[in-house]
Amino acid sequence: MVVSNSNRRVLALGAHPDDIEFLMAGTLALLRQRGYEIYMATVCNGDKGSETLESSEIASIRFKEAVRSAKILEASFKCLGVPDLELVFENEVRAKVTELMRKVDPRIVITMSPEDYMPDHVITSYLAWDACFNASVPNYKTGQDDPAKATKGIPHLYYADTIEGIDRFGRRVTPDFYVDITSVFEIKEEMLAQHESQRMWLRIQHGLDEYLLSMRRWSRERGMEAGVKFAEAFRQHKGHSFPKDNLLKEIMPDLVICKA
Repeated sequence: MVVSNSNRRVLALGAHPDDIEFLMAGTLALLRQRGYEIYMATVCNGDKGSETLESSEIASIRFKEAVRSAKILEASFKCLGVPDLELVFENEVRAKVTELMRKVDPRIVITMSPEDYMPDHVITSYLAWDACFNASVPNYKTGQDDPAKATKGIPHLYYADTIEGIDRFGRRVTPDFYVDITSVFEIKEEMLAQHESQRMWLRIQHGLDEYLLSMRRWSRERGMEAGVKFAEAFRQHKGHSFPKDNLLKEIMPDLVICKA
């Protein structure tokens, strides 16, 4: 499949630093190998991710970790700066996410699941959905500095897996399709390992490298479901006005495994 350079942009929008690495970094690595530009961003700043450091200190550390991770894919990283556990779906943050969407102007957006275990994740998914639509509406003004022009259309929107593949009620979430990330699993692992502050936190709590082991276990479990060694799972947003074709399948027909 040949896609023009202007359409070879992917925006990965996570709630917190390390969400992207846990849930979608393998797929991003595959897209990067196929010549796509990767843009990574989080809505929240990770300021609650420590038992010992002040919020401003851990937020700064986590930003630097996310930048290092993004560099592995030659990607940029941006944080919209909302404190953890304080995210709400309101106009100020909606405008920020829409401005981000306009500046990147992606063809593909991958974000959090709307059925995940905590509100920051769920609200991020709503913000991504909202911004994909709003970005193409010229009369929607973001009020941001140096605002970008409205986009020409609505991108393909995909939701990553939930943590442990269950929703907030503990029910199993069934994906639309899987991506075989076996060939790039070491890249995914390397990216997650950049988040050393979180890795150390769990080492202290568990006495082992649970941070990486839990990601490996879940990637293997989704891989078993798909018939490969390691996989990531996704669902596609196909509501009114959104693209219905599975662009990821078109780009990677050999690696995208759809449910029967």
